[in-house]
Amino acid sequence: MTVSRLVERLLQLLLVLFGVSLIVFLMITLTPGDPVEIMLADQRATAEQAEALRRDLGLDRPLAERFFIFLGNAVQGEFGISFFHRRPVWDVIAERLPATIELTLVALLVAITVAIPLGVIAAVKRDTLLDRALSAASLFGVSLPGFWFGILLILLFAVELRLLPVGGRIGFGFDVPRVTGFLLIDTLVAGEVAALRNVLAHLTLPAITLGLPTAALLARVVRSSMAEVLASDYVLFAEAKGLPRRRVLLLHALKNALIPAVTVTAIETGQLLGGNMIVETVFGWPGLGRLVVESIFARNYPLVQAAVLLYAVTYVTLNFAADLLYTVLNP
Repeated sequence: MTVSRLVERLLQLLLVLFGVSLIVFLMITLTPGDPVEIMLADQRATAEQAEALRRDLGLDRPLAERFFIFLGNAVQGEFGISFFHRRPVWDVIAERLPATIELTLVALLVAITVAIPLGVIAAVKRDTLLDRALSAASLFGVSLPGFWFGILLILLFAVELRLLPVGGRIGFGFDVPRVTGFLLIDTLVAGEVAALRNVLAHLTLPAITLGLPTAALLARVVRSSMAEVLASDYVLFAEAKGLPRRRVLLLHALKNALIPAVTVTAIETGQLLGGNMIVETVFGWPGLGRLVVESIFARNYPLVQAAVLLYAVTYVTLNFAADLLYTVLNP
């Protein structure tokens, strides 16, 4: 990637972030519902007390002024005080973010582990019964609503078979020191094998719920790209030279076939990180997505704006990283 192209991409990212900030600010601010009324609903507060709280929260200022205050603070990494936690927004987000990142990474691992082998097999066995079966399964996975799939998994594995827990990150009775906030790491550091197994059990259902639909989409992309690459001249030439079939597939075909998959993986990673609100709610997962859902209902403007802006930064950063990775895969 040239320097001019790099600068152009960075400017586009800044414009996207500004646009996202403006849209989110307007949508959450213009949504019906007054956060002051919600906060004082059961306290029988007077009109003077409500107005004082509104001034304290900065809600009495003009809309444009509030937006530019938010934007100026965001540039400095400050997102204000959460209306309901009465603590800095970033502190509240930082408490929940490790749970969401941990779930996202495990779900992504599930997706990649399932998608790439199935996509390659479907491409190699193109137009066979196996290919049609895998294509049908991937289409079903892409069309599967996450919340419905998660509830089915809970009913089967948690309620009927009683093999896995219903929700949460770790069972009661496990006292693991929170060093990093990532329970998989913290249990390993503490040497708590039983706690590690319990954490993995709690991760299984939400990770599968998030990972399998992503795997279905990624498998379709890998299958289509791999089938196109296998029909190219350089692959036919490599086979004509007598190279082993496995080497041709893994070293010559798969590397180029993964280029479109990189884009999909980058987008889907952002989707897993920012779009897991319903799944976290279904499984009672104490992550950022669930916190955002609660904050939307409570009209907690600063927290919702900061969280969505964080999601946007994640999306554009992952797409930028995908652009850079193209030059590694196909210089």
